[in-house]
Amino acid sequence: MGNESHDFLPDGPQQGPSWQNARWPLVGGADEDEFTQALDPTAMQLAIKQSAAKAEKALDETAIAQAADESIRAMLLIRTYRVRGHLAADLDPLGLSTRDLPADLTPEYYGFVGAALDKPVYVGGALGLEWSTPRQLVQILRANYCGKVGLEYMHISDVEERRFLQDRMEGADKSIDFTVLGKKAILSAVIRGEQYEKFLGKKYVGTKRFGLDGGESMIPALEAVIKYGGQLGVREIVYGMAHRGRLNVLANVMAKPYRVIFHEFSGGSANPDDVGGSGDVKYHLGTSTDREFDGISVHMSLVPNPSHLETVDGVVLGKVRAQQAFHDDLDKHEQVMPVLIHGDAAFAGQGIVWECFGLSGVRGYSTGGCIHFIINNQIGFTTSPKFARNSPYPSDVAKGVQAPILHINGDDPEAVTFACKLAVEYRQMFKRDIVIDMWCYRRFGHNEGDEPGFTQPLMYDRIRQHPPVSAIYADRLKAEGVIDDDYIAQTTSDFVKLLDDEFEAGKNYKANEADWFGGRWSGLHKPADPETARRNVATAIEPKLFESLGRTLTTVPDDLTIHKTLGRVIEAKRKMFEDGEGFDWATAEALAFGSLTMEGFGVRLSGQDSGRGTFSQRHAIWIDQKDEHKYVPLATLPHGKFEVYDSTLSEYGVLGFEYGFASADPKTLVLWEAQFGDFANGAQIVIDQYVAAGEAKWLRANGLVLLLPHGYEGQGPEHSSARLERFLQLCADDNLQVCNITVPANYFHVLRRQMLRPFRKPLIIMAPKSLLRHPMAKSAADEFVGDSHFRRIVSDTKTIPDDKIRRLVLCSGKVAYDLIEKRDAEGLDDVSIVRLEQLYPFPGKPLTERLAAMTNLEEVVWCQEEPRNNGAWFFVEHPIEVALNAAGKTGMRPSYAGRLPSASPATGLAKRHAQQQQALVNHALGLPGGEQPKHSFHPADNGE
Repeated sequence: MGNESHDFLPDGPQQGPSWQNARWPLVGGADEDEFTQALDPTAMQLAIKQSAAKAEKALDETAIAQAADESIRAMLLIRTYRVRGHLAADLDPLGLSTRDLPADLTPEYYGFVGAALDKPVYVGGALGLEWSTPRQLVQILRANYCGKVGLEYMHISDVEERRFLQDRMEGADKSIDFTVLGKKAILSAVIRGEQYEKFLGKKYVGTKRFGLDGGESMIPALEAVIKYGGQLGVREIVYGMAHRGRLNVLANVMAKPYRVIFHEFSGGSANPDDVGGSGDVKYHLGTSTDREFDGISVHMSLVPNPSHLETVDGVVLGKVRAQQAFHDDLDKHEQVMPVLIHGDAAFAGQGIVWECFGLSGVRGYSTGGCIHFIINNQIGFTTSPKFARNSPYPSDVAKGVQAPILHINGDDPEAVTFACKLAVEYRQMFKRDIVIDMWCYRRFGHNEGDEPGFTQPLMYDRIRQHPPVSAIYADRLKAEGVIDDDYIAQTTSDFVKLLDDEFEAGKNYKANEADWFGGRWSGLHKPADPETARRNVATAIEPKLFESLGRTLTTVPDDLTIHKTLGRVIEAKRKMFEDGEGFDWATAEALAFGSLTMEGFGVRLSGQDSGRGTFSQRHAIWIDQKDEHKYVPLATLPHGKFEVYDSTLSEYGVLGFEYGFASADPKTLVLWEAQFGDFANGAQIVIDQYVAAGEAKWLRANGLVLLLPHGYEGQGPEHSSARLERFLQLCADDNLQVCNITVPANYFHVLRRQMLRPFRKPLIIMAPKSLLRHPMAKSAADEFVGDSHFRRIVSDTKTIPDDKIRRLVLCSGKVAYDLIEKRDAEGLDDVSIVRLEQLYPFPGKPLTERLAAMTNLEEVVWCQEEPRNNGAWFFVEHPIEVALNAAGKTGMRPSYAGRLPSASPATGLAKRHAQQQQALVNHALGLPGGEQPKHSFHPADNGE
């Protein structure tokens, strides 16, 4: 919701509560509504008296009061049009959505009848007039607010923003005017949009394309965004949209070569054959290009998207934020602009839309305003608006962030183009979101093979009779003398010939390169192989850097009064560096962040409560206890940039945002932290469609890190499991890295490894809770320096000769320490416990080597805290067996020790949790009390 420097109160002493947003209006503030000022009776009477004096007329008090009353009623009429005029606008091209003129938009409602309609009334400069008759007022107001453009903006609290919009909409001199060349350009763009869809329909009969048919006015309007954006300082636009009209935008706005799209329609790939990946349907693909208007070049990218409507929104905003940082544009937000294109049903129905609106003015997430363009087909698949929402417009959610909304009749391409021009100007001036709601129709069904008459027979009867946009607009231009029939015929035939030529060229088209490692990704590449070459990276740091970071993390500025508990935390940290022992999770993390920053990388951490840490462990931000000014130790380091943000209470939107940021900036370690791991459920669409599959579908690498607190500690079903099994089920084709780490130093190394390798893969970390302070989960100083590195498997804490190991317990995560403590308490000297710190890619080679060394091994057990149908068991069972065979232990298979299958991730009863935990530990170690009842299947499981 605007430039960040204006959105939040500065650090330091403040008036009012510390949580107050500077954009929130204050009661009794200095800014008064201009309408209230106009209704000031004293000012009105003075103006009327002055006017009368000039005319040398004497008015008695009764006449003055009557004149003031008429002025007040006239101003009320004006205000009502500003608030509700859009309700009488001519918006529906089909004429199906008809509305009666609201009574309060008539002059009679305000007492202007008969001769009073033509009596001059003082309006004090409103509409650019000092005096006007009520009849004249209504004529002007209806032209301004009730034509093909309806404006909603009086919900905006900022006076200057309202005045800006009024200045461009109100007055007898206000109309939508384009030059002759401009009108021809608009018509040409509409013809291209229509003929392109017709061409696809003829050449690829019955093939889904989700055409723009009926909404072609969007094509010249989006070109206006590029043209006028460039004139106002925009140098890059990032687009996001679903499938409706996407192919048209790719071709006619993004300038993706027609031959490439035709090649894809014929079943060809957009990328070379040797690149790999699964590919995706053509109406999900993205592209990037440069277009030039008036000598100004603007770079544009359309972000790939899945069929999950609106999922791309957060990704686009995150990418824009990263690009603004790259262009040093985070303060002004002038050079990089997001444009999101929505469907009407999705805009009203998908919660992610609001989540992304909620990010629009938040520190760390603002992009300086987004232009939202709604293709309002007045239908969602087969559902009419009256059954799909409880509001007159799909755009009403935008009022929550005080975004102005322009409702436009899609059969008037000049009006739609004007709206986009106005939107760009507003966004560039105020750095806030703005919405364009283009009312149009969908000429065919949901897809070109769908029959819409089943559910909307009246609408589609009207559509079959309705002329296309080009015909309506061409008739208008012919009547104006701008074009003739020859112009239309020539423009159409020239474009169709171009399409024919491109169609033939598409038959022999062959992609010669992929574009996924260009720009900021230069120097990065796919990993050479999944097992060996990817490990050749040094992640330890020099002792001098280690000591320097220790001083940064333990030095409190003189002007900072810290919380006494934080003081003890800092003192404990200082002792770690002095003794070289006892480094905990939070300190290891800070060392990783700090060392990467010192090496020139960026670090961006966001999530709910990430500054302090959900478990009060991180303390990345120190807050003064007297005036609440903030100090971020790692942000004082040179070379790179460290950022930590407490996000809005959103998972879906924020995770999409961070994925988008990481997709644009591979030089920044981007981490999203769930408050508890199970909260990732709320962002599952982003995980499934982007994090896990984005590289395979769209050749888009990404190095995003997910920190998901996970561990069974009796906190109930909602705060035990990050659903490890779901991430492992998504693993294939070397797409992810999934780790369940138990050693602070290993966490340090895996974070540094993420940035120091010459490729990027998403990293999923089952982050700890109790291990944050567990006395056994500590590291020594020498595990961060020298030749130390990330260990995919971690051997036992107890030294047991390999030839004496009879029973091996394999596990991952916190349960390792429960096993170790019980094993040592029982004095078992032939049971070894080995942790798999990385579950995918599975560490087959080091595990095989470890197994081969155990010459007298008799039994291998996999132990996990999660129920049998959850956790890692179903994923690791086969790879462990493969490793056993490779180690020469043919025929040996791992057995399972853990909880029974369960519909709920965990019990919410502390006593039952403790009993289950003790039983699974005993079972894994072969101790009494570990017996578990066999699982019996319900009769329904057998198909009964």
